[in-house]
Amino acid sequence: MSYIVDSHCHLNYKGIVEDQDAVINRARAAGVGCMLSINTKIREFDEVRTIAETHDDIFATVGIHPHEAENEPDVALDALLERAKHPKVVGIGETGLDYFYDNAPRDMQKVNFLTHIEAARMTGLPVIIHTRDADEDCVQILQDEMKKGEFKALIHCFTASQMLADAVLEIGMSISISGIVTFKNAKDLQATVKTIPMDKLLVETDSPFLAPVPHRGKTCEPAYVVDTAKYVAELKGIPFTELRDITTANFFNLFDKITPPKPVGAAA
Repeated sequence: MSYIVDSHCHLNYKGIVEDQDAVINRARAAGVGCMLSINTKIREFDEVRTIAETHDDIFATVGIHPHEAENEPDVALDALLERAKHPKVVGIGETGLDYFYDNAPRDMQKVNFLTHIEAARMTGLPVIIHTRDADEDCVQILQDEMKKGEFKALIHCFTASQMLADAVLEIGMSISISGIVTFKNAKDLQATVKTIPMDKLLVETDSPFLAPVPHRGKTCEPAYVVDTAKYVAELKGIPFTELRDITTANFFNLFDKITPPKPVGAAA
């Protein structure tokens, strides 16, 4: 597949939505052939779904970010399962634990996380995990839940410890790297990236956040996944085209509900 995938972006967020069509077109021009638009609030699911419905090369997820666990406490498993039936919904999340901001009580974050894992298990769709300053609890939950029944999972925007990387890789999960890896102060992350097996590696932007070098200070957008991928390729000591092709194949292997789209504008 001769294009790259942005495996995690927020196309309905401020900073992107005001110029959404131009952002999407710039991504395509940069060689981004598929984008996964992530849902973080059930009340915004229709926005995320509509973007995916409108574009052949954009797909969606359904989920509640840990920051929103207190704001949407009554969203039940059935609500996730029903929305996951949509043909363009290919993942569950993002969900997880965030003890850095603690925007929601930790017990509510854990309940939210467990509900999403069960939805992933029942649908067969990957669960997209956000974890920050919560390595031990995240690992414990994932290990315990995997024993109850297997599910597919991806740690997105990985910035955590080598311990977490080793633990999630041991139970077969994948890891996605954002533009943070290009930052000067990301030496530990850069070292960890070198240890991630190529068949478990994805790349993302987390747009509109975390613009990579050389775009620091700008609103991040999916086109910039190319810059992150080029940096990761250097860390891995391989050509960009090889990194591009491997991470794209890994994305479609994980998100296997998707039929890989042709690049927009390609001949039929």
